[in-house]
Amino acid sequence: MIRLLQEADAQAYIDLRRQALLEAPLAFTASPEDDVAASVEAVREQLRQTPQSVIIGAFQDGLVGIVGLYRDRHAKASHKSHLWGMYVTPDHRQQGLGSQLLEAALRHARTLAGITWVHLGVSSAASEARRLYDRAGFRVWGAEPDALRHADQAVVEYHMALQLESADS
Repeated sequence: MIRLLQEADAQAYIDLRRQALLEAPLAFTASPEDDVAASVEAVREQLRQTPQSVIIGAFQDGLVGIVGLYRDRHAKASHKSHLWGMYVTPDHRQQGLGSQLLEAALRHARTLAGITWVHLGVSSAASEARRLYDRAGFRVWGAEPDALRHADQAVVEYHMALQLESADS
């Protein structure tokens, strides 16, 4: 089941997010030590920002996948939304959950009046995620070399964007 997370899901989200940061440190900018989503109250506050900011979860006997989406808060950039924090547990990969989460996020973006673009950043360490975004129609518009460093490794962050269909088309 794919659905928006609710305040009652805060602890499950924190636990899964921590797993993601530990398992794939070069795929996420945050670390367990500096993640703003490390407290139940911080996550609950984030979940109260709906519909402009949402976290979507994949559930199979608990929370096994997540992705976030938020609208740019600046008036001049409010036509853009940003996808972040995509993660599916290793035991649940190759089942289409990543695609379902991405589809749900894009569907939500289309419900936000005036949103015409979805942007994201993906690390060169997350090649499966990059392929998922490519298949969905995202295109690279830039690359940041040496974007993240961890344990004597550095990765490139690819900046990608997808233009949503206009309501007129």
